[in-house]
Amino acid sequence: MKVIILAGGSGTRLSEHTKTIPKPMVKVASHPIINHIMDHYCKHGFNEFYIAVGYKSYVIKKYFKNFKKHGVLFNHKIFGKKCRIAIVDTGLRTFTGGRLKRLQPFIDKNEKFLFTYGDGVSDVNLKELIKFHNKHKRIITVTAVRPPARFGEIIIKNNLVNSFKEKPQTNQSWINGGFFVSSYKIFNFISGDKEILEKKPLEKLSKINELLAYKHYGFWKCMDTLRDKKVLDEIYKKKFNK
Repeated sequence: MKVIILAGGSGTRLSEHTKTIPKPMVKVASHPIINHIMDHYCKHGFNEFYIAVGYKSYVIKKYFKNFKKHGVLFNHKIFGKKCRIAIVDTGLRTFTGGRLKRLQPFIDKNEKFLFTYGDGVSDVNLKELIKFHNKHKRIITVTAVRPPARFGEIIIKNNLVNSFKEKPQTNQSWINGGFFVSSYKIFNFISGDKEILEKKPLEKLSKINELLAYKHYGFWKCMDTLRDKKVLDEIYKKKFNK
């Protein structure tokens, strides 16, 4: 099954790093976050990647040294795991839906495919995700995760703090965690480069009951800010040292 990674955004909220490199190339524990994302897919047996680039695309092309020209697949290793990669220019100012639409020529009409963003990592079981998607037979499935609370949580009783938690994970709502499974039909809901996937396309699919949510209770983290990066650094440094 093919994997698309949307890696073309400018990452303005992480400007400390993204002034010079695209967000997917920001390092987490000495490796670009895109490597950690690809490594997770490879562990589940999915090793054919289509990277949709835009902002500072030359940095990603240079990093994957064997890149030849638009749309060419080549062999590469991610943490020792063999994979095949195609780097596809999807425009500097193209939005998420538009970037996905640009990858339509690489997907066969009768095949399902995986896709995610270039800034989020998780331990979601991809094979279980696909099994869930196939069972319910809808156009697209999104991995739903619990968002971390923005502020620390204090539980007070009789003016005393009974519990103090630094930004715990909330149990009140679910958010889009990326890690999608989709059929080719998704492209029928995207009009062009200016389409934001998370707005009209997914909202429309939700209204017609074609958008599924696979609830993931495990690890998930998106690198939106410098603080997020520091947290991920610590997580992956511990992982690599084991």
